[in-house]
This record gives sequence, structure tokens and C-alpha cells, in this order.
Amino acid sequence: MGTAAWVVALRTLAVYGAVLVGLRLMGKREIGQMTVFDLVVILLIANAVQNAMVGSDTSVQGGILAAFVLLVANRLVAMVRLRGGRFGRLIEGTPTVLVQDGRFVEPHLRKEGVEKDELEMAAREHGMQSISQVKLAVLEVDGSISIVPEGSTVHRVPRHVRQFKRG
Repeated sequence: MGTAAWVVALRTLAVYGAVLVGLRLMGKREIGQMTVFDLVVILLIANAVQNAMVGSDTSVQGGILAAFVLLVANRLVAMVRLRGGRFGRLIEGTPTVLVQDGRFVEPHLRKEGVEKDELEMAAREHGMQSISQVKLAVLEVDGSISIVPEGSTVHRVPRHVRQFKRG
């Protein structure tokens, strides 16, 4: 192997961290609705970061080591995410309330990049004529939108869900 194994491992971890942060900063909605263009970007990112991970080492062993480090790092991140807590929420994000009691939560819509048309479509998919019939619409961490119809009982919205406080 041309480059020391520990150098390949460290470079791979650095690239993994950078790509993870980049994807996290893209936002929930972007990841939840991947387009062909997003797939092209991901493929190009993979090609672009390959040299950053293995450097001048183009050996089979270097590629296998980089792949192994990526798999182990991903497994560790998944374990931390599943344990929850503050770090888990930092990695995965938190759900965000987009409609509360039939009214759009404008600051959350802007922050998450969700159009009102998308919410109206989600409400129609759940059999509602208008947003006024929605008690709660939540943008989940996977990019999907959950709808709770008016008249349903929501006993408690979990603390980690970003809610809107009316003043």
C-alpha cells in the first residue's frame, strides 16, 4: 500500500464527517425528496472525495480500507443516533411543526424551505379540503409530512419537536 493505513483511515473519517455535515445542512426536505439532480450530485461527490480519502494510494487494499472505515463510521453514527439524546438529535435533526390549529407556521416554513402548496397537497392526500382542517402538520426528520386532522386528540407533542409559540 502506498499511503500509510492510518492516513487513509483519518482522511476517510474527515471526508465522511464533512459529507455528513453537508447533507445535514441541506435540510430535511431536500433529503426526503431526492430528485435525479440530487442523485447526480451524490454520485459526483463520491467521485470527487475518492482522492481525498485515499490520496495517492490507488491500491485495492487502500480502497477496501476506505470502504471499511466508512462502514464502521456509519455504523457508529447510527448507534449514537438510535440512542437519542442531544447528539442523536444533532445528527438526525428534529421534526418541525409546519401547521398548528389550521394555521401555517410561517417562520418554520421559511426555515425548512417548504411551500404552502406542498402542505395543501399533503392535506388533500389525507382527505382534507383545506389547511383549516389540519390540527397539526409536522415535517418529519426523513422529509415526509405527517398530518393530524382537526378534531383528533393530540395528547402531547414530544418536547424535541420544534413547535411554534404564539405570543
